[in-house]
Amino acid sequence: MEKKLILRGVLAGAVAGLLAFVFARIFAEPQINAAIEYESGRDDAQGLLDKAAGLPMDMGGPDIFSRTVQANVGIGTGMILFGAAMGALFAVAYTVCLGRTGRLRPRNLAMLVALGGFLGLYLVPFVKYPANPPAIGHPDTIRDRGNLYLAMVACSLLFLVLAVWLGKRLQARFGNWNATLLAAGAFAAAIGIVMAVLPSLGELADNVQQFGHHATETPLPLTDDKGAIVYPGFPADTLFEFRFYSVAAQLLLWAALGLLFGPMAERVINARAAAATAVPAESGPEPVGAA
Repeated sequence: MEKKLILRGVLAGAVAGLLAFVFARIFAEPQINAAIEYESGRDDAQGLLDKAAGLPMDMGGPDIFSRTVQANVGIGTGMILFGAAMGALFAVAYTVCLGRTGRLRPRNLAMLVALGGFLGLYLVPFVKYPANPPAIGHPDTIRDRGNLYLAMVACSLLFLVLAVWLGKRLQARFGNWNATLLAAGAFAAAIGIVMAVLPSLGELADNVQQFGHHATETPLPLTDDKGAIVYPGFPADTLFEFRFYSVAAQLLLWAALGLLFGPMAERVINARAAAATAVPAESGPEPVGAA
């Protein structure tokens, strides 16, 4: 049964990834294009400043893939594969939880696991290290940013599992509702400490050395040697809308994964239960006097 559930998780995840891609293509892609246009304009302005100062200009290099290929084939393939991978992990988590959550129906359990995946793998890490469009983030900090984000995801998942365990331990003493609130409070306190300890991206060593102390890597206005602004900072509306649609796309992916996987899992579980009850019935009672 486990293999059947994982296979259906991969299928449901791939479909969910496709739905999330269509949503992101319609709503988030314009914000990515706006960010790329901002980055190009800022690079041109920086080039003029460097030329006026007698510094060598960075000519850059041609894009390996066009924006059309990136926005359609690249992102589409990536999100479908990501959805399939999350679907496999989702099915494994679902299999582990199956039979350990009381009398929850398979569909309800699927939605709870999907909610846990959305919170643990995306939303909680997003609070500390939110998604950024192009033009935000410096090449020298890519490794540090990746390691910090992975650390945040690992802590989020670990504390989420521990919170579920704590809630089950406290259920007999405090009741289901109070135990849930206590476990949620413990999770919030633990993850809050982690968020306070981990550094902000603007406080990474490379950023402090080059730009000073700031909370984020969001580009500030570009100024000349006299302090006059020659190019504005990154547009706040573009940043907000990109992050909003990023969260919405992930919410759509996990919701679709739970909704699609639930009925498929229910059919597999019911079929196994029916097969298990049919075997004794078919054998029938042993004849009287049989040896």
